[in-house]
Amino acid sequence: MRNVSKVAKDWWDYTTLDTELLDAAARITVKDLPKLQRSGFSIKLYDTRESFFLAEALEYIQAFSASSADDPKGLCGPIGPTEQLPLVAQMINELEIDVRDAHFWGMDEWVVDGKEVDGTHPLSFKRADMELLFNRIDKRFRMPDSHLHFPSVEGLADYSASFDQVKCLVMQGGQGETKHWAFNDPVQRTGSYAQDPPTPAEYRKLAARVLEIHPMTMIQNARTSGGGVVSNIPSHAVTVGPVETWKSEKVSIWHPGWHDNPFGMRLSAYMLSHRIADATVPMSLLSDHPQVEFHYLVPNFGTCTVEMH
Repeated sequence: MRNVSKVAKDWWDYTTLDTELLDAAARITVKDLPKLQRSGFSIKLYDTRESFFLAEALEYIQAFSASSADDPKGLCGPIGPTEQLPLVAQMINELEIDVRDAHFWGMDEWVVDGKEVDGTHPLSFKRADMELLFNRIDKRFRMPDSHLHFPSVEGLADYSASFDQVKCLVMQGGQGETKHWAFNDPVQRTGSYAQDPPTPAEYRKLAARVLEIHPMTMIQNARTSGGGVVSNIPSHAVTVGPVETWKSEKVSIWHPGWHDNPFGMRLSAYMLSHRIADATVPMSLLSDHPQVEFHYLVPNFGTCTVEMH
């Protein structure tokens, strides 16, 4: 029997894992991080916010610049972190980089009453991408709107198919409290998953979809985007799935230190390093992806020792 979650008993999450595994992850130090690397899993460390977000922005520039009319390529990007987005626009404009042939995929979007929120919604991810990045790019250099692929409830088939039509060089993301990328949260503990979570193989079959998000994810988004007002956070979202993720050449995960906590940043790295794939830690399923990079802002790596305040 698997453990019952300590935070949401009707859901699966990392608190249902074996305690020895959790304790081993918690003991990781910054000096240990490079030792966790293996073939297919690399780790990069940054000492300053400036170097961290500049490197993240450069992934956009490199992916966008690699695209051509007869060989279209692009990047799938997150809302969280977002600090890199204005930097991308600034570099394109100042260096006059032509990205008209490039493509971009938004990772996810909130869903309310069965439909994705539109650009007027204050929490809209598409709105954030447009305001922080694409609307800031000089029209002489910017890709057309038809090259911007955002997930929608009715357009999921077309969104998913676009990953076959255009090569996604990088799927960039952050890591949430449930150790998710995009909104690939652990599933609810119900039906055929009442006693055991999905196997890694089952979870990896999930494509872009609408789903109910984990309670921890609602709390996280309220904390990072809404001043803690959980009642304002939608309970459903549309998200890119593992199917599209495995069509991406590289998965690049950025840990600034305020989306997930010190323990979470250690747990996913430990599991990827040791190829421990478990659907209660969705990020761990990337153990089987051929190219994954983790990026850490070292001053915010923190510790897992007890410290009373």
